[in-house]
Amino acid sequence: MKNVLAPEQLESLRRLSTCAVSNAIETFEVRLRNAGFADASIRCMFPEFPPTIGYAATARVRTSVPPMHGHSYFDRTDWWNAILKIPPPRVVVVEDVEKQPGLGSFVGEVHANILSALGCVAVVTNGAVRDLPQVRSTGFQFFGGNVAVSHAYAHIFQFGSSVEIGGLKIEPGDLLHGDQHGILKVPFEIAPNIPAVAREIQEKEERAIAICRSADFSLEKLREVFSSLNSEPKAANTGRIRK
Repeated sequence: MKNVLAPEQLESLRRLSTCAVSNAIETFEVRLRNAGFADASIRCMFPEFPPTIGYAATARVRTSVPPMHGHSYFDRTDWWNAILKIPPPRVVVVEDVEKQPGLGSFVGEVHANILSALGCVAVVTNGAVRDLPQVRSTGFQFFGGNVAVSHAYAHIFQFGSSVEIGGLKIEPGDLLHGDQHGILKVPFEIAPNIPAVAREIQEKEERAIAICRSADFSLEKLREVFSSLNSEPKAANTGRIRK
């Protein structure tokens, strides 16, 4: 793969909240502020887990009708080989293409353990997940549209292609970051610079919060802090990418 970050760069991003990553991305103006993240239809199932980061391994599934051949996703073990072509850590992104996605769950306890053994750290799907207590105990993260009792006729019919989850278009190998707030795509061209920008933004926000909690709070002092908040982070000024 062409775009792969160094392990220490990935770890620096993983230590940030997804909101902090989003704030930093906005300063580079590489995309519109209402783009690059999945909408509220995709929720984090284990909000107590730390942030997740990884490269997207994609698949498309159906859940309401039987597959043309075989009976379940275990009939498509060739998909597992395709996952390994994506560098670790891997985030499996599964688009349920049904008109009403989430009738059945493609991923539960068994497949979560299989994917974990393949170097995956999370599943992101607009469909359903299940076996939440068992999966929570493994540390594997779920982002899903809903929870389902049955896997119904869940089966893969395509993998390694573009998918769309919660309005977010994802290509194989895209860098994804997620936590209790949701999931977003991190542009590779600015990824190494995001932690420094995020820290600078956080420092400015902490100053504003400190003024609000101060015994000598005043609107004048708050306005002074916000005037500095409106200035661009220094780390984003150099090498900036504009549309």
